[in-house]
This record gives sequence, structure tokens and C-alpha cells, in this order.
Amino acid sequence: MSTTAKPALTFWQIWNMCFGFLGIQFGFALQNANVSRIFQTLGADMDLVPGLWIAAPLTGLLVQPVIGYMSDRTWGRFGRRRPYFLVGAILASLALFVMPNSPLLWVAAGTLWVLDASINIAMEPFRAFVGDQLPPRQRPTGYAMQSFFIGVGAVVASMLPWLLAHAGVANTAAPGEVPDTVRYAFYFGGAVLFLAIGWTVLRTREYPPEQLMAFDDATPVIHEPTATAPVVTATTGLGWLLAGAAGVAAIAWFGWGRMLYVLAGMLLAYGLLLQVARFLKPQRMLAVIVSDMRVMPGTMRRLAVVQFFSWFALFAMWIYTTGAVTEVHFGSTDTASDAYNEGANWVGVLFAAYNGFAALAALVIPLMVRCWGLRVSHLVNVSLGGLGLLSFLWFRDPHWLLLSMLGVGFAWASILSLPYALLSDSLPADKMGIYMGIFNFFIVIPQLVAASLLGFMLKTFLGGEPINALAIGGASMIVAGLCVLRVREPGAAR
Repeated sequence: MSTTAKPALTFWQIWNMCFGFLGIQFGFALQNANVSRIFQTLGADMDLVPGLWIAAPLTGLLVQPVIGYMSDRTWGRFGRRRPYFLVGAILASLALFVMPNSPLLWVAAGTLWVLDASINIAMEPFRAFVGDQLPPRQRPTGYAMQSFFIGVGAVVASMLPWLLAHAGVANTAAPGEVPDTVRYAFYFGGAVLFLAIGWTVLRTREYPPEQLMAFDDATPVIHEPTATAPVVTATTGLGWLLAGAAGVAAIAWFGWGRMLYVLAGMLLAYGLLLQVARFLKPQRMLAVIVSDMRVMPGTMRRLAVVQFFSWFALFAMWIYTTGAVTEVHFGSTDTASDAYNEGANWVGVLFAAYNGFAALAALVIPLMVRCWGLRVSHLVNVSLGGLGLLSFLWFRDPHWLLLSMLGVGFAWASILSLPYALLSDSLPADKMGIYMGIFNFFIVIPQLVAASLLGFMLKTFLGGEPINALAIGGASMIVAGLCVLRVREPGAAR
């Protein structure tokens, strides 16, 4: 079959295909900045908050590879990826309307599950969408454009409760009730999410599968031996099963925190998954996912370590910033007090700030890449983010935390773009969706580890002070930067 180069897209074509990320991040930012606040308002103790957050990464672990697999095999009236954008937008918008009206803690936790699943349904194909639509030389620009919209959407979404409070909307409520500032912010966010994704659905077109496979980037140039699927035997996964069982026994014997069972359960689940795959036909979805996961490109394996430490740090920040800032910088843990709610609103401003800085960083990062390459640029950016999180230990004036968010913003923009640019050139076009889904395992798994481990560490070793969890996140982000040096630049000789 003759091949042709994939046409370059104009600025506005890239703009339209990435605009939906504005809506996705609107919902994501409202979730990150306010869900811990909602949980605490409904009566959750701080050491239980990570466990309530576990729905979010667990949902991604289940949803993303399935959606990637299905979108690779979808073609219809709305194309290949866009049907998933639309379904995810509808469900996520509905969840945003429900979340702030949750009457009980378990209802809020369940709604978070639905919200995160819906955001993942829409978001996962967006990553593959860039690989589908853009030639390799434009992919860093496409992912940077996504980072720009992520930043812009999150700035507004994160600041909404603070802006509404300054507009006179009630910022406090009776014990156990979510303030109007949060409720109205979620309503507005639901509308923005649906409209932004709808714009991308209506204003973009997709290449049919046969045309996509005819482009010269459909099969990547691999500079390392092509792996073949390891033979699955009766002992495959046995080590993982034994490790998980030993973990369960140790946790029960020593009386450690219950959330640690999640870690042991992950080991058991992976071992069981490998065993189940033995009995499936090779063409079945689960068998395909397991096989592709076991023979993933070497670049993906090395980036997996980078992603682990990056997203462990981010999850620590999302969970514990509200508790840290309200306690240390505003001096209150009473969720019905003015001081606590003022501090919680300031966290929204801080989250808006790092997303605003990320939007600006998205304009700078392509220049950094041209000067330093993808790896060094990512090292610099995530190291700035690590220093930003560590600086929460040093600053006591909450206004100085805006400087901390400058570093976090550069890290956030880089995490959302450069690993995907490093990865996408090593993936075949017909498996772009499933491999992007598998790659997202390494976003989800560190969040599960953080959700299960940080609460135990906070209570046992860190004096119950949330600000110490932010310090661990800062160190983790610096480690991620060092690990990226093991990843090869696209096109470099292996």
C-alpha cells in the first residue's frame, strides 16, 4: 500500500479539535478544588478523605483502557473518537449538577465515581485524537494546545467560588450543607463542559480508518527489537498473587490502616488478571489489553516510572492542599467557620493560579523543547513543580503561595503534554487509543497508591498534618524529573 504524509492542520483547526479540553478541565478543576471541601463538610475526617477519593483513580483504571480499545474499533456518523466525547460530556454535566446537592457523604462519594468515569470517557479519546489528526511534527503543538485550554478552563473553574463570594453569594452554610458559592460553581461548570465538548464534536472531522492507515506515520519506526507476547503459563502472575496475599496477611496481622488493603488488592487483581487471560481467546478485549500491556514499547515502560512519581505528587496536592492551607495559613479546621471557608476559597484561587501559569507555560514549552529537547524541558518543569510544593513548608503568608503555584503550573503544563509527545511517535496508528488507555494506567495507579498510602502515612508518621503530605509530593515530583532522563528522545538511536 502506498503511503502519504498526513496533512498539517491550521492553527484554528488545532484550536477546534482541542477546545473540548476547556470543558473537560472545567469539570476536573471543580472536582480537584472542591471535593475534599464537600467531603469534610459532610463529616469526613481528614485521614478518611483519601479513601473517599479512591473512586476517581479506580474508575480511570477500569474505564480508560476499555474506552481506548472501543474507540480504536469505532466508526460511525460522528466518527471514531467523537461519540465518546459526547457521551462523556452528557454524563459528566449531569454529575456536576448532582455533586453539590449530595445529602450524605456516601452519595457524594458515589457521585464522584460517576463524575470521574464520565470525564474519563470523554478525556481518554482526546489524547488519541491528537495522534489521529496531526502529523508527528505537529503533535507537541497539539498537546500544548490541550494544555493551554486545560489551564484556561481550570483558572475560571477554580476561582468560581471565590469570585461568587466576592459577588455577594453566601460562602457559608449550616453544618453539613455545601455553601451556595460551591453549588452555583458546579452548575455553571456543567453547562460549560457540555458546550465546549459539543463545539469540538461539531467543528471537527476525523479520518476514516482506511485513510488513517494509509498515512506514513501509521506504523512507527521502531529502533529497538520488536517484542512478542510472552507465553502465558499456569505460573504467570503467581508472584503477584503471592505478594498480594502476603500483603493482606501483614496488614491484618499488624493492624495497619484499612486503606492499605487497596495496595494488596491491586497486586492480587493484576495476578488474577494474568491468570484469567490464559483462558480467553486472543481476540477478546481483555486478552488484547493484557497482551498489549505486556509488550508495550520500551519508551512507554520508561515513561511509566516518570508518570508514577508525577501523578503521585499531583494527587497528594489535590487531596491535601485544602486541609493544609486552612489549618496552617488560616488557622481553622472547623468547616462551618468563616476562616475555614475563606481558606478553602483561597485554595480555589491557588488552583486557578497554577492553571493560569500552566496556560502561559503551554506557550513557552514549545520554545523550551526547541532549545533543550523534550527530556530536559520536562526535567526543568517538574523540578520547578517539586520546589513549589516544598515551599508550602516555608511560606506562612498565604499570598506568597501564589509564587509556589508558578512552579506547579509549569509542571502541570509539562505533565499534560511532554510525556505524550515522547510517547506518541512510538505507537502504531491502529492501536493509538488502547495504548493511550494503557498509558493512563500510570496516571491512575500512583493515585491509587497515594489514596491508600498517604492517609496511613499522615496518621502514623506525619503527625496528622496535611502540609507534610505536600512535602512528600514535592520530593516525588523532583524524582519524576530525574527519571525522565532515562527516556530517549523521539528518533534517537536506541
